[in-house]
Amino acid sequence: MPRRTAFGTKRIHHSSGEPGRSRRRFLLSQAESIKLAIACVALAFSFVLHQTSLTVPTFIVTAACLAVLATLVGDGTEQLSSRLGPGATGVLQSALGNLPELFIGIFALRAGLVGVVQAALVGSILGNSLLVLGLAFTVGGLRNGTQKFNVDAPRAIATLTILAVSAIAIPTLAGQFHTPAASHVEALSVACAVVLLLVFAAGIPSSLRGGPTSFGGRDELASVWPVWLAVLVMIFASVAAAFVSDWFVTALMPATAALHLSQTFTGLVIVALAGNAVENVVGVQLMARNEPNYGISVILNSSLQVALGLIPALVLLSYVIGAPIPLTLVLPPLLVAALLLAAILGPLIVYDGESTWLEGISLIGLYVIIAAGFWWG
Repeated sequence: MPRRTAFGTKRIHHSSGEPGRSRRRFLLSQAESIKLAIACVALAFSFVLHQTSLTVPTFIVTAACLAVLATLVGDGTEQLSSRLGPGATGVLQSALGNLPELFIGIFALRAGLVGVVQAALVGSILGNSLLVLGLAFTVGGLRNGTQKFNVDAPRAIATLTILAVSAIAIPTLAGQFHTPAASHVEALSVACAVVLLLVFAAGIPSSLRGGPTSFGGRDELASVWPVWLAVLVMIFASVAAAFVSDWFVTALMPATAALHLSQTFTGLVIVALAGNAVENVVGVQLMARNEPNYGISVILNSSLQVALGLIPALVLLSYVIGAPIPLTLVLPPLLVAALLLAAILGPLIVYDGESTWLEGISLIGLYVIIAAGFWWG
């Protein structure tokens, strides 16, 4: 009987027990070994380039390395799903899946790149709510036809996202309308961040019980990794992502200047997509496999976790990490408009419980138009 090993399969026999009886070892498959090897090569290549003055290649390679490391985190989380259950898996995947964005945000804030961080956070929500959801609808629709899904969980996630985005928009609106709070935007941003984190914390027990913000509708795959291997891979990927994020931010400004890209466009598109590799890949794959309940929940839940958890966390962290300029929720008006538009579209697009490839194309088109609006920013 073949045994799965790190380098393929091998037929083995054991002297104990019945003759010819084999025992399966929990090791990496060949494809998983290749992915891990690619991550190690990308990490080494990123380190070498970081020591040079080649800023554009460093920027590109480190962005690709972050995406590969993020997929390793996703693989490790999925391997634990059968042991943790869907609710706990959802919480863990959301937390670890946002680690690259968190590290990038911390290093960018320490470098004073507040505009890039603001654009990247908004871009994460736009990328998931428009681009990734659009790709998932398109791929799933072309492969499987019209896909139907249970609307309860997506509606709940989309509604919470609207509420979170509305809270994020308040400081900007206060400044735009010259209210008395306009002269206290930092304090108002901190207050909004604290409230959002409290809402986020309040929702964790519901998620752990498999509530509305957890991933549902998916038959959990049997785990093929032992716990120690899954944890080891996740620790390796997370620690490596911290270093690569620093190198990525170091190359960010020189590379964008050389490529003639605006800070806002870079954060909105490039940084956001690199940091959301887990959701980008997993959500589309699930829709392609005709698992719309789980796929849509993964995509929409990512936007919710950014709005409720990542954004307020970085606002508060900016005051304790030595950032020269604290992160506030006062955003450029066009960013706020795009953010509110993406949040409102969520409930509308999932309301009927069906998805088609044409809806997907329309979402992708809207994302491209919004991104084009920041090309000259």
